[in-house]
Amino acid sequence: MKYVDEFRNETLARKYAERIRASVTRPWTIMEICGGQTHTIVKYGLESLLPEGLTLVHGPGCPVCVTPLEMIDKALAIAARPDVLFASFGDMLRVPGSGRDLLTVKAEGGAIRIVYSPLDAVALAQRQPDKEVVFFAVGFETTAPATAMAVRQAARLGLKNFSLLCSHVLVPPAIDALLSSPANRVQAFLAAGHVCTVMGYEDYRPLAARHRTPIVVTGFEPVDLLHGVWLAVRQLETGRAEVENQYARAVRPEGNRPARRLLDEVFEPVDRAWRGIGVIPRSGYRLRDAFAGYDAERRFETAGVGAQESPLCIAGLVLQGVKRPHDCPAFGVSCTPERPLGAPMVSSEGACAAYYHYRNYSIASPSSPSPLAGEGRGGGARRP
Repeated sequence: MKYVDEFRNETLARKYAERIRASVTRPWTIMEICGGQTHTIVKYGLESLLPEGLTLVHGPGCPVCVTPLEMIDKALAIAARPDVLFASFGDMLRVPGSGRDLLTVKAEGGAIRIVYSPLDAVALAQRQPDKEVVFFAVGFETTAPATAMAVRQAARLGLKNFSLLCSHVLVPPAIDALLSSPANRVQAFLAAGHVCTVMGYEDYRPLAARHRTPIVVTGFEPVDLLHGVWLAVRQLETGRAEVENQYARAVRPEGNRPARRLLDEVFEPVDRAWRGIGVIPRSGYRLRDAFAGYDAERRFETAGVGAQESPLCIAGLVLQGVKRPHDCPAFGVSCTPERPLGAPMVSSEGACAAYYHYRNYSIASPSSPSPLAGEGRGGGARRP
């Protein structure tokens, strides 16, 4: 497929891997901050192409996974109300709360609808004026503009039965928190290209300078990621700490200005709890006072909703890059996609799900066919 195969080109991927091996002179640890990137790395066995001593660790790049358990429990409490029609993206339905998940609430009679856009929830509120329609707004800066658009549309329509349970989170404060931790071992970051498509990457420059840590904005295909790793290694080996943009075909320094203006109109930054990490200052969005009437936490009584994590789940350590999924005793035994103990096993961007589905792939093995498509084809990707 044009514009995809070229960035899965095995010849180019191996050339970047050779460049990486030729550049590395000492151990380095690099974190990718996007669950989609994690899945590509594990699915295509990219780690097997890297030299010994160069370690990729998986960060809190799955918005479903970092949604705190308390927020999941609030969603469960609201969704169980008889007057509520609860709208959510499908990947939230099986995320476990303290005792059940949204799919269980639906089986018990809760009115839960899977939607593909926040505007679908606005349409539900128009069609069903007798129901309180609540949209579960989860995601990084990538999906937040669509949520902001839905709130503004609901305000223009004068809808009184629409609200959202907001759990949007922001990437730069999370990177800052990880780098500020005494336990930090990350020396460079691969930033998420889709987040930067919306927000740009100017906010990453002070982080790179303050922490002396290279940050490379990177795409999601194998060639993108290996190119991004090479750029990061090149900075590390030469003692530089800058922001570089590997994903120039989609990302501009300023990002998407109309989307950013919309976010500023509807939302304001707020301290936000991240599952497994804790509260990170100004790392989330909440509705501004002008739109406070659409805040489900204000509209419904959710104070006192408790949260209890499974004692067997080490999702927090996985999300911080301290542990890998297979380090968990429950991995693949008492925690599977069918019976998840934590969000990283059930989310389509979760690291545990990636390891569960793809951990046997290795494109370096001559005995198995490479999962990379189009060996020797695809002319548009930048050559090493």
